[in-house]
Amino acid sequence: MSKIYDVIIIGAGPAGLTAALYAGRARLSTLMIEKAREGGQIINTSEIANYPGSLETESGPTLIDRMDAQVKHFGAETVIDSVESVELAGEIKTIHGLENTYQAKAVIIATGAYPMNIGCPGEFDFVGRGVSYCATCDGAFFSGLDTFVVGGGDSAVEEAVFLTKFAKKVTIIHRRDELRAAKSIQEKAFANPKIDFMWDSVVKELSGDGLLEKMITENVKTGELTEYHVNPEDGTFGVFVFIGYKPQSELYQEQIEMEKGYIITDEDMRTNIPGVFAAGDIRRKSLRQVVTAAADGAIAAVQAEKYIESMK
Repeated sequence: MSKIYDVIIIGAGPAGLTAALYAGRARLSTLMIEKAREGGQIINTSEIANYPGSLETESGPTLIDRMDAQVKHFGAETVIDSVESVELAGEIKTIHGLENTYQAKAVIIATGAYPMNIGCPGEFDFVGRGVSYCATCDGAFFSGLDTFVVGGGDSAVEEAVFLTKFAKKVTIIHRRDELRAAKSIQEKAFANPKIDFMWDSVVKELSGDGLLEKMITENVKTGELTEYHVNPEDGTFGVFVFIGYKPQSELYQEQIEMEKGYIITDEDMRTNIPGVFAAGDIRRKSLRQVVTAAADGAIAAVQAEKYIESMK
């Protein structure tokens, strides 16, 4: 491809879409590359209640559809391609895709991070129907219901404590006989009367008719299987998985500074490479939500525009 864009955005989740919107409105020639379809993780979310201005009927797909329409309205181009390698040094950045090669003066990386999954039968069948990877997003939907948290690190225990604001009872399922979370966080969990623990256990199967209704766990030391069935009056229960996130940053590891796989940026989304920015869940940050991804994308696009102006 001979055209040199002003900005190439890799990834079309909320961060990438917002960056494309701002870049397009700034009249920058903008290309957004996505390997599948727009939306990122949020496309699997059936209800969104914590994004400002979202409607009661808002879902991941409806929000993304509106974002995508805005992006197209302001002239940003989109291509479906899988990025194979990148050359980010120098004034012109080159992105090698499976289908084509692309060049730009600035690059915004918004490829996100994805939660590690349990890997048991039924897990993906009940995402949004009992299985969640975000307590902040979905905790309120389980008000008055039993919930289970899978994991034993800081995030898992902190989210378990958070879920006690809504749930009737929270049980932490951990494959070891002690938590890995910081002692101060553990103390809060042990002191909370609504939190129980299932030690040395893993989730083996999830099932139900439309909604999550049954869970099978296994004791890793004894091999004993335990079945949990939903209370018929409740209709469903929640399983929140917090066993870690994996940032999609492998392509950039030899070029961009990172911490535990997350790209390090300053408050203006700048990486250590001039003209390369990162936005959304791919970057090191304290809160990974749609609203913060959108904010990152806006900042990255504005700063990319300033960078391009400085090159003239």
